[in-house]
Amino acid sequence: MVVTLTGGRLVDATGERADSPLSFADSRIVGDALPADSTSIDVGGLIVAPGFVDVHTHGGGMHDLHTENPADIAAYAHWAPSTGTTSFLAGVVGVPGGLPRAQMRSVIAAIESNETGAEVLGIHLEGPYISVARRGAHDPVWLRTPTESETEELLHVAQGYLKLITVAPELLGAEALMQRLRAAGVTISIGHTDVNYEQAQAALKLGITHATHCFNAMRPLLHREPGPLGAIVEADEVRGELIADGVHVHPAAARVLVRALGPQRTVLVTDALACAGMGNIRFSFGGQPAEVVAGVARLQDGTITGSVLTMAQALRNVLRFTDLPLASAIGMATINPACSAGVAARKGLLQPGYDADLLLLDHELALQATICRGRLAFATDEWQARLSLLSNP
Repeated sequence: MVVTLTGGRLVDATGERADSPLSFADSRIVGDALPADSTSIDVGGLIVAPGFVDVHTHGGGMHDLHTENPADIAAYAHWAPSTGTTSFLAGVVGVPGGLPRAQMRSVIAAIESNETGAEVLGIHLEGPYISVARRGAHDPVWLRTPTESETEELLHVAQGYLKLITVAPELLGAEALMQRLRAAGVTISIGHTDVNYEQAQAALKLGITHATHCFNAMRPLLHREPGPLGAIVEADEVRGELIADGVHVHPAAARVLVRALGPQRTVLVTDALACAGMGNIRFSFGGQPAEVVAGVARLQDGTITGSVLTMAQALRNVLRFTDLPLASAIGMATINPACSAGVAARKGLLQPGYDADLLLLDHELALQATICRGRLAFATDEWQARLSLLSNP
């Protein structure tokens, strides 16, 4: 069945097309013409955008992605479209005494059974190869020094599904780790690191193309010591994450980062935990007790741990914090992260051949409906009936 959305304002990183049709068949976009045999749905007055790609999330809706139970990940994949996320990397952190083998295997099992909801694209391993000094909320007993044998074990366990890894490049053995993983097609991200500017410059030349939550868990940007952020800004091939919740990064600093990197190199992420979308609540992060108070997630010692942010709110926030046009901001939540996840050939744009991962947003950017690979995954009461034909297999 070919379905055509008509009357919408199509917006992706390439620009805007007002009152343009968008057709898709099964799970793929087929064009912006109106095929004679298509079924039309009028979405006049709404913005049609690509679905959000979240490459740094640990959960939400009380569903944890660092888990030994694939059902937890499946539950998150069905909750995430209510926030505009149509695909994501499952965030896995460390465990005491070894690699998080069981958690990675859970992600793989979820990927192999992921038929509906947001697509599980792979694993983002945030640790265990990070700095003790800049570990943030990561328990020090999770942290490890990379070795050649453990790197091979990591690749064996991941079975090709490790897509992104956060590494502190100053660790003994990190250079060999990064070179091996890069050769295996893994995107290397600098983060949770205590390197200075010069050390970061040298590390970035080893093939790092991503930076984990810029400003956070790294040396600060100072006028006499630019730190890793100074090197990241100067490296044109590196994309940098921004947690646009106004807590992790002050809105003024968010503006500075976006102006420094440009919208083509800024990646909006949530770094969300299971507590996201749940209000003030007690929860755990990797077994550590935590609590959300006044919109901020913290460990018992007061350390900020992840966020309660959603991608839909991140988009609205970055537009409020900056003077970016809508198309540029949407690109930061769609095609840019798709590049870092290695899926930019099929995710993040409203182009023929791309997955039919689509959002319907009103003029205030409130989410009205989410379509994941051509199937309705979320809709408000107003749009549920109007899009019901997309609910059928």
